[in-house]
Amino acid sequence: MIPALLLALLGITTDLALPISGVQALTCYTGTLVSVRNASELPLQWTSSQRNCEDGWSCQDVLMLMENGPHVYVVIIKGCTQEADHKDLVTQHRAGPGLSIASYTRVCREDLCNHLSTSLPLWAPPPPTALGSVRCPVCLSAKSCWSAAEMTCPAKSTHCYNGVLLLSVGEPDQDLRDLSTPLRVQGCMSQAGCNLLNGTQEIGPISLQETCGSEPILTCHRGSMIRTSQDLTQKPVPWSAISKQLCNPGEVCQETLLLIDVGLRSLLVGSKGCSNARTQDSQAISIHSAPPGVFVASFARFCTSDNCNSADSSSVLLDSLPHPAAPAPGDLQCPTCLSIFGSCTLDIVRCPKGTSHCYKGLIALRGGGLSAPVNIQGCVAQPSSSLLNGTQNIGGLSVFEGHEDDDEDIVTDGAAPAPYLAWVGGLGLSLALWCGAPSLLTPFPHDS
Repeated sequence: MIPALLLALLGITTDLALPISGVQALTCYTGTLVSVRNASELPLQWTSSQRNCEDGWSCQDVLMLMENGPHVYVVIIKGCTQEADHKDLVTQHRAGPGLSIASYTRVCREDLCNHLSTSLPLWAPPPPTALGSVRCPVCLSAKSCWSAAEMTCPAKSTHCYNGVLLLSVGEPDQDLRDLSTPLRVQGCMSQAGCNLLNGTQEIGPISLQETCGSEPILTCHRGSMIRTSQDLTQKPVPWSAISKQLCNPGEVCQETLLLIDVGLRSLLVGSKGCSNARTQDSQAISIHSAPPGVFVASFARFCTSDNCNSADSSSVLLDSLPHPAAPAPGDLQCPTCLSIFGSCTLDIVRCPKGTSHCYKGLIALRGGGLSAPVNIQGCVAQPSSSLLNGTQNIGGLSVFEGHEDDDEDIVTDGAAPAPYLAWVGGLGLSLALWCGAPSLLTPFPHDS
């Protein structure tokens, strides 16, 4: 049985619908489009490619239109899905005047049955409307609305809306692994408040998150990384997160790396996302526990512009670390292990010169999309050593250390109960777990 912690770190849930065994695989139309268009271009038409689905999967069509004065926001998703079949469903999430939102969804089990190729199910020529006295900035943009033009609202629109809408899609289907598009929205509304979609949180496979407020609202890269190997202190590894997160008002972007090395093995934990830390732009490299013995270092950055947490390699930490020559071995031998998923497999190592005690403890990590204990054993220079020296926060991570000195773990020279292993670093296989960082969707040809 795979541990629930591992499933959570991998972003896997256990309530996904399973493919229907023994059912013939379908061919479905496939493609995505996310675009802001002029309302004068409606109705839209498009074409799409085809693909063969997994056995038991269905075809799906998703269309969403948000009309806002002279602009319309268009979202189209076509492809394979494990969702339950259902007939055409048209929903008016918010009717005009002013901002209006409608969606069309369908899941079907016939070859190429997701053949929607026009926006007509959701669009009709708008009726003439009388103008009122309220004027509002009107904007639909993935960038900013600083230069939004003011327009006179329809007579029944009494309030100005200002918010950000984040759409995200995550499915096992390789073509729909993640869509993340923050949209700045300003326009006319018939009511006050942050309720653009009248409580709608999902449209087909699309999850919706809305944020409003006068404070700046940032979009940040989001994702977690766990990697183990034998040379993470020497060789940089990729560190990217294609998924994005819409922050709450006042939050900033953060990216955090924590490196732990016990000699035979290294662990690298990474986190990107939003943080409620009330801080200005800052960046820090910290060495929490220096050699000889167990080595713990971190990189933490907070920043205040969209997608600024964009470091793509662990070199942001490694380039600032000292790289002394390998120490000579001493007389002390200690059990050593480093495990984030459970109990340790112990190896006995000859400790480097300058160490005098064996460490046995645990560092609990929480935050930034992670929640896990790290079991650590190894050589240290001082008795009752604290690897973190009382540190409780590292960037976007909360950390708690519990440790114990265990004299029974100290092995005298020549009495090793397990095969002797020297304190060395070298090439080895690595385990990389990436959370929240799947592939981006790609647009398909369309005609307007």
